[in-house]
Amino acid sequence: MASQKDQQKDAEVEGLSATTLLPKLIPSGAGREWLERRRATIRPWGTFVDQQRFSRPRNLGELCQRLVRNVEYYQSNYVFVFLGLILYCVVTSPMLLVALAVFFGACYILYLRTLQSKLVLFGREVSPAHQYALAGSVSFPFFWLAGAGSAVFWVLGATLVVIGSHAAFHQIEPTDGEELQMEPV
Repeated sequence: MASQKDQQKDAEVEGLSATTLLPKLIPSGAGREWLERRRATIRPWGTFVDQQRFSRPRNLGELCQRLVRNVEYYQSNYVFVFLGLILYCVVTSPMLLVALAVFFGACYILYLRTLQSKLVLFGREVSPAHQYALAGSVSFPFFWLAGAGSAVFWVLGATLVVIGSHAAFHQIEPTDGEELQMEPV
């Protein structure tokens, strides 16, 4: 009896895991395809954060080479770092959470309204694009009060610092066919 309940709980947790739930939340199309490509090309997090592989570049040429190759190699990991910083910013800012709730609430109300009947203002039917623009304009003061502009620039700045630092200081592995380069003595 107890094992059946444990199996049911495990099945429920497994059914709500990020790998199964997230793709279901995103509709099919370009967004879902992009997310699947990102998930398929993610590098192991162990090598991504391995402290033994960090060192200071010897010169400007090596710094530039590290930046280019690490951004190419760890591109998907960097996307998830960016998304994590966005999530951190939203969760730590209660006013931003309120502004997002107002915006998504207005969009949901408009969605439900359009399911029942077409929205008509001043004798003209309002298109869905105009309805969502209306939802954005209604929630704009909340985003302004929440400091959404500063949050965007904080996320962009923090992303550049974190990703730039990682890419600059993480050693690159030589690829096949790459020649050894000798430094001048």
